[in-house]
Amino acid sequence: MMADMPRPRPRHLHRETTRHGRAVWYVRVGKGPRIRLRAEFGSTDFDAEYLAAVSGGPLPQKGAPATGTLAWLIARYRETAAWSKLSTATRRQRENILLHVLQSAGDKPFVRIDAATVHAGCERRAHTPAQARHFLDAMRGLFRWAAKAGIVKTDPTANVENPQRRKGDGFIPWTEEHVDAYERRWPIGTRQRVWLDVLLYTGLRRGDVVRFGRQHVRDGVGSIKTEKSGFTVVVTLPILPVLADTLAAGPCGDLTFIAGERGQPLTKESFGNLFRGACKAAGVPGSAHGVRKIAATRAANAGATVPQLEAIFGWSGGRMASLYTRSADRQRLAVEAMHKLANEKRKSIPAPFDRVRAAGEKSE
Repeated sequence: MMADMPRPRPRHLHRETTRHGRAVWYVRVGKGPRIRLRAEFGSTDFDAEYLAAVSGGPLPQKGAPATGTLAWLIARYRETAAWSKLSTATRRQRENILLHVLQSAGDKPFVRIDAATVHAGCERRAHTPAQARHFLDAMRGLFRWAAKAGIVKTDPTANVENPQRRKGDGFIPWTEEHVDAYERRWPIGTRQRVWLDVLLYTGLRRGDVVRFGRQHVRDGVGSIKTEKSGFTVVVTLPILPVLADTLAAGPCGDLTFIAGERGQPLTKESFGNLFRGACKAAGVPGSAHGVRKIAATRAANAGATVPQLEAIFGWSGGRMASLYTRSADRQRLAVEAMHKLANEKRKSIPAPFDRVRAAGEKSE
């Protein structure tokens, strides 16, 4: 009998019947304005409209994600400083990831997402470890913010292990032979040569090199804030004579050294495509990051220290710079030690089998 009793109506919620016999609902707090609720009574959207009206906030717009869903959580995350402080490239990458998440689970309650759910998402992308890692990074950003904001009690990504990276060096690093082949195909005086030399003799990432221009150079020294750091880290780049000669020959743009066919600035994506085409014509690996690798290798082989490499390439923490210095040190130590193998054979004199002289005898 208790189950048949009607539930008490929420506070400030009123019901009216129109002249057409249709029931409508509205909220009125005290003698304030009447706020019409448009969603179907009893639905999740109706509850969201009621809570917004009672709290004095704006009603959810038509088509807006229902409160409590993963789509709603992602929409709130996009409004935060945690999202806006990400670099443009990172936001673009995570937008694509979150778009796929919304398509598959946007209407699901976010409180039901646990570590097993996140792990399953990584497993579905296991054939491409980089995609699995990017997916996990995107979900970590979302739920770490939600945990700090008190929206979720626990972070479901906290105990999910990072997907195992494929073994290898990542982007194919250029060799000196690659540099020679590119220079033969694109001599000084071509814009393709400007592209290579600015990459090679500044060590800048693709997102920074397309912004680098005369306005960044004072008294022969360039300085630019790096995109990956959120424009908080400044790298200082003396313009070497070899680069100065290439820039003097051009062609360069008005605002940027690297420019398109009509002298216009390029986005990092369009530059990446154009540089890949120039590399293909020269018969070398088509990666701007590969050029950055040989620039770091050259500096390390010339004796640059970890702090010096970090100052040039905008790294921090020592991990990335140490990869290059360790490799250079191994090469240098191997060169220095190889003669020891030869010395063992050259300087080691075996003892004679027969006695040279009788004991106690000594020639005058």
